[in-house]
Order: sequence, then C-alpha cells, then structure tokens
Amino acid sequence: MAFLKKINVKAKADENTGFGTNASSYGGRFVTKSGNANVRKTGIGFLDSISWYHTMLTLPRWKFLIILFAFYFLVNLAFASVYYLVGVEHLNGINATKAIDKFGQAYFFSIQTFTTVGYGHISPSGFFTSSVASVEALFGLLSFAIATGLFYGRFSKPRAHIRFSDNAIIAPFQDGTALMLRLSPYKNTNLTDAEARMTLGIHVEENGKMVNKFYTLDLELDRVNALTLSWTLVHPITEQSPLFQLNEKDIKNTLGEIIVFLKVFDDMYSTTVVRRSSYTFDEIVYGAKFLPMFTRSEDNNKTLLHIDKLNLFERVDL
Repeated sequence: MAFLKKINVKAKADENTGFGTNASSYGGRFVTKSGNANVRKTGIGFLDSISWYHTMLTLPRWKFLIILFAFYFLVNLAFASVYYLVGVEHLNGINATKAIDKFGQAYFFSIQTFTTVGYGHISPSGFFTSSVASVEALFGLLSFAIATGLFYGRFSKPRAHIRFSDNAIIAPFQDGTALMLRLSPYKNTNLTDAEARMTLGIHVEENGKMVNKFYTLDLELDRVNALTLSWTLVHPITEQSPLFQLNEKDIKNTLGEIIVFLKVFDDMYSTTVVRRSSYTFDEIVYGAKFLPMFTRSEDNNKTLLHIDKLNLFERVDL
C-alpha cells in the first residue's frame, strides 16, 4: 500500500471541511451522488430524528403521491368502520341490505364528509354519529390544508436544476493533465453568478494509522457570470496539486473522493441555490476527454445544448 504515501507534500490539507479525520470510523463515501451527506443518525428516537416537513418536500414525486392517496384511503376506511360499528341505521339514506353494500355506502359517506362535499343523499342522525361526522369534517379540513401547503412547498421550493456528469476524467490539459468533470443546467431557468469549489478527500497513512485528509483543489476557473451552457470544471494537476504524483494504478487502488460544491443565483426565485455531488476514485476515468455537447442550430439562430451528451467522452493517451 505504498502508493498511499504518494500524496504531494506541497499540498496543504484543509482542517475545516466538517468531515472526520479518523478513517477507521468512516464507512463508504463522504457525500452521495445526489449531494447528501452519507451519514445515518442513531441514538435518538425515530420521531425525533425525522423532520416530516423536510421529508415530505424532498420525497420523490411518486412516493409523495402514494403517501397522500394511502392516507386518504386509510382515513376514510377508519371513519367508515366507525360508522359501520355504530350502526348504519343512524345514517339516513342507506337502504342496502347486504353488509358489504352497507359498508360501501358508509365509506362513500365518509369521503363526502371528509372532503366536505356533502351531496345530501346520506345524512347522520343521533348524537354520536353526528359527533363523529363533525370530527371527520374538521379533520378533513385540516388534512387538506396540510396537503395544499405541502404541494405548494414542493412546487415553489427553489432548486438548482443542474446535472453533473456520471464520471470525472483525467484528461490532457495544456502541457500536462487535469482532473475534469462537467455540469449543465437542464431546465428553462436563468442561472447567474455560478461559483464552484472542489475538495479531495482521501485515506492516507500517517504515523502508522489510516486517516482522512482533505485538500482544496484549485480550479482553472471557479466562477462564471452566467451558467447557460455546460461548464467543465478543470483542476490542473501541477506540482502544487495533491494528485501530482498519482498515476492510473494509484487512482484505481486508492480510497479517495472528489466532492463538488456549486452555488448559483436563480433570478426566477431571486435567491441562491446550491448543488453538491461527489466522485469516488473508481468513478474517475484515467485518459479521456469530454465530447462537445452544444452545437449551432441549422438556421444559425440558436445554440443547441444536448443534455443527452453530458456524459459522453472518448479515450485518449496521456
């Protein structure tokens, strides 16, 4: 494992990254591909560890809709069961004879009460049944208010609609090589004042034990005024780079990770949005270059940004 000692000593390690230095206590990558910290919190109750509002805002769309529909179905099922147990004879308008039909009509009465539609075909009679219907109507109003707020929060939440390339590459650059990765906006948004920062996290041997070391990777260009096309982040591998002495074999056999931070201003929301991602060393392609991903339109009036070419590269000799 001698190659772990080949980190360039001229590079100064960062001490304020927020990641731990004890490599033996760390599992997996530092940051997931989606940009979240690869950490699971324990030693606290489940309900205390979850922010339900943030969870509902960040859930995938299909999971969010399934939860809403499941909640709607189960709540009405519960209230229909209460009406059925109390006795459907206390629901005026139900004239079914079979038990399944009685329960079905009680279920749809529950839906009408929960949504405050109230068609009038069925109405409660008696104190207890009317009380249950009143509680359900109030619960329905509160539930729909919460659901509406969640829909609005998900719809209006500022997001950085930016995609990163699947791989980082080691490519020819000027008279040497450079670490490169590519990103691109993919929606009809106007992004300005983009700033990027790249950090290397790596396991190295120090005083006979493995530790995590972090290094800021200088970029050829770390800021652009407008992010309208793709942007290739380039870290020149010079004598000052911590990657200077690492060859292809070292890259393949070293536990390391490139963490990328991107901050950009979205003028639609008039706020700054942030995106993060990371590349482990096995996601770095040694000896490659990205292929162009924007071209001129046939009528020469537009520039075409081909999002489907974001990950395309070709092999080259270094």
